[in-house]
Amino acid sequence: MKKRNVILEKSFDFALGIIAYSELLEKNRKYVIAKQILRSGTSVGANIREAQSAESNADFIHKLKIADKEANETEYWLQLCRHSKNYPNPDELENALIEIKKLLTKIISTSKSRH
Repeated sequence: MKKRNVILEKSFDFALGIIAYSELLEKNRKYVIAKQILRSGTSVGANIREAQSAESNADFIHKLKIADKEANETEYWLQLCRHSKNYPNPDELENALIEIKKLLTKIISTSKSRH
């Protein structure tokens, strides 16, 4: 039986939430922010997934650091939405992102100590 990969699952679910939120923004004619959030928010999981087939521990860490950078960018866009008038509330996405960022930090730290 295959072992659960929590960060893969959480980042995939997060990406699905980002897609839905981006579509909601587009319905509200917030096209520029919708595009930015869609790009950075789905990139988090894509980089985490790419890290799963890394060629070395250093490559694994590098890909997860890219995922973390994308998570930070996504956090910025979500905060802008939260503080802007006439934008849907992104609280659930922000909470999910906090969990993903904590996992990324822990995995990167653990991987560095193995190096």
